[in-house]
Amino acid sequence: MSAVSAIARRELRAYFVTPVAYVFMVIFLVMAGVLTFYTGDFYDRGLADLQPFFDMHPWLYLVLVPAVTMSMWAEERSSGTLELLFSLPVSISQAVLGKFLAAWGFIGICLMLTFPLWITVNYLGEPDNGVVMAGYIGSWLMAGAFLAIGACMSTATRSQVIAFVLTSSLCFVLILIGQPQVLDFFQDSLPPKLIGAMGQLSIVRHANAIARGVLDLRDLIYFGAMIVAWLGAAVLVLDLKRTR
Repeated sequence: MSAVSAIARRELRAYFVTPVAYVFMVIFLVMAGVLTFYTGDFYDRGLADLQPFFDMHPWLYLVLVPAVTMSMWAEERSSGTLELLFSLPVSISQAVLGKFLAAWGFIGICLMLTFPLWITVNYLGEPDNGVVMAGYIGSWLMAGAFLAIGACMSTATRSQVIAFVLTSSLCFVLILIGQPQVLDFFQDSLPPKLIGAMGQLSIVRHANAIARGVLDLRDLIYFGAMIVAWLGAAVLVLDLKRTR
């Protein structure tokens, strides 16, 4: 576990060595504010909560998470440092988990920097801060699932652009699959059980369930399974490349 921790700390520090991390943070905070206050009709709703803020997170992550993960492994492959990494006394699973935790920690920092929004709603009214906290947890778990997908896609190609497109596409499917319009579209052509299964795969549905303030074990298992499955796939891909 110490190897995982060492990799995670090194990777997290690396995010802040270049201006890219700071640019990412600024873009995230600006887009979160603009989408919440203007697109989300924050003031017109007349409610002291952060629901419009959390509603926008899937769409924010759709662009920003692939931007974080696209270089995670693709850059290692294109620069030739992947072989060097394989020669170190670190297992592939430790390296994958360390890089993932660093990226997840970075997104967590970005989320924490949105605390002025939380202060604002407390200034304007009396929100249920337990529900707000649950919304942050759901958002962070959703980001973790997207990051795991991105980590896997980054192992599959040398091209960062292709990794970005693949990650965005898969995340887009997970966002759309549970939307009522999509389920209604397939209502007459697919069996009801399959429609129900599609709804259960929706990442937005599970994140919204947590954001309502209820930490259901099924939602936590969903996100845990998503992260483990995609990181496991990333380990398998890297292991196949090492043995070739």
